[in-house]
Amino acid sequence: MIEDILQKKAKLVDEAIPKFLPITPPEELYRAMRHLLDGGGKRLRPSALLLAAEAVGGKPETVLPAAVAVELVHNFTLIHDDIMDEADLRRGLTTVHKKWGVPRAIIAGDAMYSKAFEILSCTKSDPQRLVESLELLSKTCTDICEGQWMDMNFATRKDVTEDEYMRMVEKKTAVLFAAALKMGASLSGSNNDNARALWDFGRFTGIGFQIYDDVIDLITPEEILGKAQGGDIVEGKRTLIIIDALSKGVSIDALGKSNATRSEINAALTTLKESGSIDYAMNKAISFVDQGKAALSVLPDSEAKLTLTRLADYMIERKY
Repeated sequence: MIEDILQKKAKLVDEAIPKFLPITPPEELYRAMRHLLDGGGKRLRPSALLLAAEAVGGKPETVLPAAVAVELVHNFTLIHDDIMDEADLRRGLTTVHKKWGVPRAIIAGDAMYSKAFEILSCTKSDPQRLVESLELLSKTCTDICEGQWMDMNFATRKDVTEDEYMRMVEKKTAVLFAAALKMGASLSGSNNDNARALWDFGRFTGIGFQIYDDVIDLITPEEILGKAQGGDIVEGKRTLIIIDALSKGVSIDALGKSNATRSEINAALTTLKESGSIDYAMNKAISFVDQGKAALSVLPDSEAKLTLTRLADYMIERKY
């Protein structure tokens, strides 16, 4: 099963994290940096990187530093996202800023960002390919920030289009998946066609992943999700679901209402379901994942390629 394969890849990453990011003085800083990392997570991005390496004939162990680097970038964005969203929980844990305070959480996130590049540079690969990967990860981090900025701007607008949302999602979420896959391939000696195919796979499935993530926020209970259900509604986020509903003239009273009651949020969830907007987003997610799987056609058949296909399906079948 795909979950078993992902758990094995995640274990490789879990075991590598303390080696590349040990608790050193000042210990409390590194504990803050390791807080979410040690709390687990699906490790989808680093696992995809390891699978991409295998899909082009490489060895996962060789690119483990790159996998850890990608996971650090992802977690640095989570720390900052939680600060901006004033979130209390992440993966069922107290968020970093709630545990250590906002100023220290910012420092922890910044340190993780810089450590990611230091760790990536430890990858044993052709120097030119390593430089290209450093450039790619750097540009990806800029794209993520641009996407987050767009996402925040959308919360104050009522006229966000679906095209704008797709561009935001590509930058905020999909490019890190795409970069992880391309880095795994390139650092393993892949030719340009295969590396590009894995980039496309990551971009399309990453968009599908984020759209489905927005669906999960609405349909999954807090005890499974690890954070409050319907949080995107209260925060006023213009997800594809909300954009579609608003385009149909649907009224969502709890949208952007920070003090919305549980009953108001539940009423909004019911409205969005009855409007068909949740199903619309679900179908869009499936469509993007299908495009991603089609991009893999240029790769030679292998167990790793099959696993990537299953990973794509998992992205729109998971419960949290």
